[in-house]
Amino acid sequence: MLKKTGLLFGSFNPIHTGHLILANFMAEFTDLDEVWFVVSPQNPLKNKKTLLADYHRLALVRLAVENHHRLGVSDIEFKMPMPSYTIDTLTYMSEKYPDRELVLISGTDIFEGFHKWKNYLEILQQYHFYVYPRPGFALGKYENHPAITLWNAPLIEISSSFIRTGIAAKKDMSFWMPDQVYQYITEMHFYEK
Repeated sequence: MLKKTGLLFGSFNPIHTGHLILANFMAEFTDLDEVWFVVSPQNPLKNKKTLLADYHRLALVRLAVENHHRLGVSDIEFKMPMPSYTIDTLTYMSEKYPDRELVLISGTDIFEGFHKWKNYLEILQQYHFYVYPRPGFALGKYENHPAITLWNAPLIEISSSFIRTGIAAKKDMSFWMPDQVYQYITEMHFYEK
C-alpha cells in the first residue's frame, strides 16, 4: 500500500508556527500519513532578493520539525534546475518515491493564479490537492474539481513577511516560531536592518 505524503511547498522565509499548525492539521486530521515541507530555493513568481540563503531556510525548517515524527523536510528542489516548477518537482519525486502517493497541500489563494503554473492542467490530472481556506480567497472555477479536497483547517493569519518586518523593527517575535528557530535567527542576526 502506498504511503500518502502531503507536500507543502514554500520558501519558508522563515518557517513559523502557522506553517507548523497547518502541517500538523494535515498530518493528524486527514488521511495523510506524513507531511513534508518542500523548501523552494527560488519560486519563479517571487523576488529572490528578499530570500534568506537557501541552506539557512532549510536548516530552520529542519530545526522546526526535528521532534515531529510525521513531519519531514525535502531539499529536492535544491538539486534541480532553477527556477523550480512544481510539475518538474512532482515528476522527479514520483520517480524517486514510487512507494508514495504524493498530495499537494495549498491554500485557496493559489487558485487565483493557478493558470500561470507550468503545465497546471497536467498537475490536476495526475495529483490531488488538499486545500485549506485563506480569508478572501475562494476556489472559484475549481470549486467542485475532483482533484481538489477542501479541508476546514484553522485560519491562521501569520505571514513570514510580518515576522521579517517585526524582527527588522527589533520586536520580540519569539512566540511566532519554535524556540530553536527563533534562537538561530537571532544568533545569526537574520532579517535585521
